Amino acid sequence: MIRKLLQKIPSPFGLPQRKRTTPTVIPASQHSLRRERLSRHAVTVVERLQQAGYQAFAVGGCVRDLLLNIEPKDFDIATSATPEQVRATFRNSRLIGRRFKLAHVHFGREIIEVATFRANHEEETSAEQSRQSESGRLLRDNVYGTFEQDAQRRDFTINALYYDVSSGQIHDFAHGVHDIRNQQIRLIGQPEQRYQEDPVRMLRAVRFAGKLGFEIEPHTAAPIEKLAPLLHDIPAARLFDEVLKLLMSGQGQRTFDLLYEYDLFAPLFPDTDEAIIDRPDYTLQLVRQALTNTDERIAQGKPVTPAFLFAALLWPALPQRVRDLEAQGIPSIPAHQQAAHELLAEQCRHTAIPKRFSIPMREIWDMQPRLARRSGRRADQLLEHPRFRAAYDFLLLRESAGEQTDGLGHWWTLYQDASPDERRRMIRELGSDKSSSPKRSRSRSRRKPRNNAPDA
Repeated sequence: MIRKLLQKIPSPFGLPQRKRTTPTVIPASQHSLRRERLSRHAVTVVERLQQAGYQAFAVGGCVRDLLLNIEPKDFDIATSATPEQVRATFRNSRLIGRRFKLAHVHFGREIIEVATFRANHEEETSAEQSRQSESGRLLRDNVYGTFEQDAQRRDFTINALYYDVSSGQIHDFAHGVHDIRNQQIRLIGQPEQRYQEDPVRMLRAVRFAGKLGFEIEPHTAAPIEKLAPLLHDIPAARLFDEVLKLLMSGQGQRTFDLLYEYDLFAPLFPDTDEAIIDRPDYTLQLVRQALTNTDERIAQGKPVTPAFLFAALLWPALPQRVRDLEAQGIPSIPAHQQAAHELLAEQCRHTAIPKRFSIPMREIWDMQPRLARRSGRRADQLLEHPRFRAAYDFLLLRESAGEQTDGLGHWWTLYQDASPDERRRMIRELGSDKSSSPKRSRSRSRRKPRNNAPDA
């Protein structure tokens, strides 16, 4: 009853939000954003579109980030020009997308993304312009509209900010500057409907909260847990891209905690979520430590690879599968390889990991049991393997999460820096310690079976 009463109160900060047809116009003297901080190519695109008679603004994340004194990764433009008109204006552009058609204007390695103003889907439109699934998800979003309508079609208030490079003014339709000042993530419109239109908006809410250190406004957060299963309808390739943005932006550990809090992690990594239920302390420690290490490397400007991170995210789900196969009589290493293959195949149905990442990921996994087999020349052969460093780092990660390896990580740490004589001594000591070397299940060479049949 109270909720129904609140919904009738026309407040810009409650539900439902009152649509604004005119923006708050913030002059250049009242904000810190200056056109010199924008990409010069983005400024060029805006000015050329304006000179051609179209409305054009820098919009969204680049405006938000510059107001927060964050260097934007890319610059997006919103315009009244259709994609075809943008293509006619810029010879160095090409049209992309069917679900959401837009133009990419190329300046060497930099791409400026140009989107046409969108409108809502209430009126009758053709299938080429608008299409929705039974759950309400937008399968095609090419209904073009006005500047004012476009602002209402944006997802979050902090992304509905339009910067005019000519006048220096910011057009704010949805109190975005207010929410930036108050460090809040707030959806424009009815949250449940907006999430049904595009369930990825739930991931974006978490991503912005993690990246910016903001809180998700209560009305925006309320439906997420209930609607999280809608992510199962999103193409796996799109979810892989979203996972990279979520966990490899420099705030992965905080973002993971938010995903887990709002039940958004399970649709992305169902097997790992099961592992958290079975072994919460170990699994959460390993995943958080991997993300913390990734965040630190990004902060230091060091390279990071999705292969290592995905190996860590999925590893806790692997041991039980291996044990199940070993119980069926399959030897340890083949069981490990089969379990890894099956786990990865199932994961790709949720987030489609490309082979350029899944192959090195499998190599990191496959080397884990081999790192314990160090007798003879095996240790030196493993040391020369191109994935040794990643596999060694992964071993240390497992140990840091509490996994017992009988000091294997320390042994490999010493072995890498040891002299040739010291390495031979370390290998000999392994031979004298039966517990540190697995028993051979077969003789060194296979003998030809004796033929006992009588001569013909």
